[in-house]
Amino acid sequence: MADDRPGLSIGGDIRPVPLDPAKAAAWLADLRKAAAAKELARLDAFLAGGGPEVDALAAILDLSTHLNAEMLQHPEWLETLFDQDARTRIDALIAEAAHLDGGDLGETAMMGELRRIKRETCLLVALRDLFGASTVAETTADLSALAEAAIGAAMRFCLADAHRAGKLKLPHPDQPERGCSIFVLGMGKLGAGELNYSSDVDLIVFFDAGAGIAADPGEAVDMFSRLVRRLVRMIGERTAGGYVFRTDLRLRPDPGAMPLAISTDAAMTYYEGSGRNWERAAMIKARPIAGDRAAGEAFLQELTPFVWRRYLDFAAIADIQAMKSRIDEHRGFDDIAVAGHNVKLGRGGIREVEFFVQAQQLIAGGRSPALRQRRTDRALAALTAGGWIAADTERELSDDYWFLRRIEHCIQMVADAQTHTLPDDADGLERIARLAGYEDREAFSTALLERLRRVDRHFTRLFNDGRDRDADVVPEGGFERLLSTDDDPESLARLAELGYARPADIARIVRSWNYGRYRATRSEAARERLAKVMPMLLTAFADARDPDAAIAAFDTFLAGLPAGIQFFSLIASNPRILDLLALIITSSPMLTETMAARPHVFDALLDPAFFDEVPDRDLMAARLAPFLADAQGYEDVLARLRIFASEQRFLVGARLLSGVVDVAEAGPAFSNIADVVLDATLTAVSDAFAERHGQVPGARVALLGMGRLGSRELTAGSDVDLILLFDHDPAAEESDGEKPLPVNVYFARLTQRLIAALTAPMREGVLYEVDFRLRPSGNMGPLATHIDRFRRYQQVEAWSWERMALTRSRPVAGDSALRDMVTTTITELLAEPRDPAAVSRDVAAMRARIEREKPPKGPLDLKLRPGGLIDLEFLAQWALLTGRAPLDLVGHPTADVLAAADFGDAAACIEANLPGTMRCLTAVIQVLRLGPGGVGDVSELPPGLRERLARTIGAESPEEIEPQLEADAIATRRAFETLLPLDEEAAESPPAGATRQR
Repeated sequence: MADDRPGLSIGGDIRPVPLDPAKAAAWLADLRKAAAAKELARLDAFLAGGGPEVDALAAILDLSTHLNAEMLQHPEWLETLFDQDARTRIDALIAEAAHLDGGDLGETAMMGELRRIKRETCLLVALRDLFGASTVAETTADLSALAEAAIGAAMRFCLADAHRAGKLKLPHPDQPERGCSIFVLGMGKLGAGELNYSSDVDLIVFFDAGAGIAADPGEAVDMFSRLVRRLVRMIGERTAGGYVFRTDLRLRPDPGAMPLAISTDAAMTYYEGSGRNWERAAMIKARPIAGDRAAGEAFLQELTPFVWRRYLDFAAIADIQAMKSRIDEHRGFDDIAVAGHNVKLGRGGIREVEFFVQAQQLIAGGRSPALRQRRTDRALAALTAGGWIAADTERELSDDYWFLRRIEHCIQMVADAQTHTLPDDADGLERIARLAGYEDREAFSTALLERLRRVDRHFTRLFNDGRDRDADVVPEGGFERLLSTDDDPESLARLAELGYARPADIARIVRSWNYGRYRATRSEAARERLAKVMPMLLTAFADARDPDAAIAAFDTFLAGLPAGIQFFSLIASNPRILDLLALIITSSPMLTETMAARPHVFDALLDPAFFDEVPDRDLMAARLAPFLADAQGYEDVLARLRIFASEQRFLVGARLLSGVVDVAEAGPAFSNIADVVLDATLTAVSDAFAERHGQVPGARVALLGMGRLGSRELTAGSDVDLILLFDHDPAAEESDGEKPLPVNVYFARLTQRLIAALTAPMREGVLYEVDFRLRPSGNMGPLATHIDRFRRYQQVEAWSWERMALTRSRPVAGDSALRDMVTTTITELLAEPRDPAAVSRDVAAMRARIEREKPPKGPLDLKLRPGGLIDLEFLAQWALLTGRAPLDLVGHPTADVLAAADFGDAAACIEANLPGTMRCLTAVIQVLRLGPGGVGDVSELPPGLRERLARTIGAESPEEIEPQLEADAIATRRAFETLLPLDEEAAESPPAGATRQR
């Protein structure tokens, strides 16, 4: 027969089993007596009827002395569950706490109400947890919401009472928190919404000394500190009704010297000057929970640069590892165990999951705002989404984290003790196993050990802390004595064995690193980290084509490195990137110099997206936007743009060098970077300029990219050719700002500001060298050009070479409507009828003049040599101007134009394979730009770059590069002269009035 008795609305499908059934039955009888004494007939009848829920309650009475006491003392809290389900009742209790009015109750009564609410809530939360009716995440969220509600209500009471006493002048006494300028940050698990069952709450209280709410400003610190003491007493003091939450204020800056309430100015000075990595980690979870929350959010926003560094911060790993090591040493957590194991601080415990997450958040959170998650599981998900960890790692650590958190709750529910340590006796372990829903301690121990070992494995892999170090990851090189003053025979023999030709010279170079003569190795910490990675460095460089040259190149790189701790920490944490580092150092002086001058660009190689496909413009813009979102003003925007651009250019160069991307992708990739950065720079400059000078009514601005930028063929280190075009309301005469400017002056100065923003040398370098000489009238014309003036100039005054330049143009930044107008204008200009013969003469004459005035400097001068890039580019431009190629290819790579062009049936053109040659030369140029400048022939290139160049063009060896390029050049020149016979005596047709042929 079905049991239709009303039941307790707890839910769940877990039914704990008692440790001692006889004692459980006795406790159940006591609970019935307590219910009867308070005339709770429904509860008494329910308990008398037995069943799975009643048996589970009896088991909990047996297993937990704390919950036993709460139910026997307050059986009415169970009675309410006949009218309301536990979930609804918990929500109602938290809402009641949040809305308590201390002004009506008085301090003593309010403290009593808070304690009653806390105890009832925690009982119901515990029952839902033990019955399996809530997830651990829901349990921790409920406990956090309760703490936030209680602290908020107590803070509101303290503020209002201080206002009534004349100590504060609140701007809104009826809403004390609003605009009061004092706020409470919830730290740790409270900040993350992950509070555990018997946790204390970590709080920091700050106030804005400039807000002027203290009646006596000179006493503000003391007055606010007294307010904090009162808040702590209301929440944490044990009374006959118990306590609300134990409170800890020690996470505030310099707790031994700083007052309980700290001014925001003093806090910012401390964090910016003395803040440590553990404090950065603590601030990841910080959240305003009481007082003026808007002021709290503003403070955290201001603190962003301290917590979230612009660069990948691998030194944080060493600091966090050291924190964990100190915990292990102090507590004696050497082994994984069950009996007596600390599930929070011990090996494989909760703290290791948190450190695993926080270390990677500190490393990359400045660059990837999506990682700035307070909750541990959400941060793990963000790390997976960003490619920093594998999906399996996220799943395992998230599952293990919540498993361990539930065990932590079971430990604490026994006696409401703030402990995380499992009992070391059999009965105690059996008790925890039963509370956690296991049949016995053996099943529980098996499950726990599996989780602890898995967490330990993930933690060890990230921190490489020596527990189970993989010899393949950190080679045992036998190089320890290389850092001594004398040559060590064993070390020299090991170097020779690895392939170094001059072991003694290598040993001397390595010893010099330890002497601190380079800036990067002057600090003791840097030398310690260098010693740790030295075996890995020597082993990696031994695999280079010339190991001795590789070490010499690395020595040069090290000499230019401004600091070493971050770089050596990065290597220690990511030893598998050493091969790529060796490739860069031995192949590309340009990339190596970039790394030495701005080591943060190496961060790009650690981005999980390194081996993904090259991002298009939209994806790159999506990556840039969050990086700029928390910039602190105009100068910081420019600095961040330089960081982003240099890293992205370096990333494309490294991918190109390593063969991760095809050379054909490099030009569009470099161009996408320029497009996105130019657009963001133009926006930043325009906004900053408008703050002072206002805006011209109807103003629109666009940047027209020319040359390699226009045809999407940029290379590493390319400058950018630009024309700034604008439009505005016809009636506008000046801007509308504080210091208005005439229209033409406005746009000219805006352009000057843009040039300065792009080219100004900052600590992070320059963005781009720019050239505006292709604008109408060149250097004789105004810097900025109205779109109508641009159109008239091109129609009437432009020379043929200017029309040729227009075929390699496209709008790259600015107002979208104006960009569309510019595109249409250019298409119309190029579509105008012209005399093909005149165009042919002009193109041929121009090529002849360049050849006469600028002869090539050597076989690798691919631009100027006969049959080189200029021949191919001129043929493509001639094809577009004479209708031999479709105009929808304007602004596309030259090879695409040549592939679509109709050059007739001339055998020379067919034999030359002009599109293929253009792609080959473009690829060669991309690779050469990674090498040293001024190289005349292949023999002058670094060995690694010669090998890469040979692979790029399909040559069998570097010796075949120049003959292959020569053969292609001869065929190209033959095709050029077939189509456009060179005439050294001819001159370009003049523009405008005389012939009207352009």
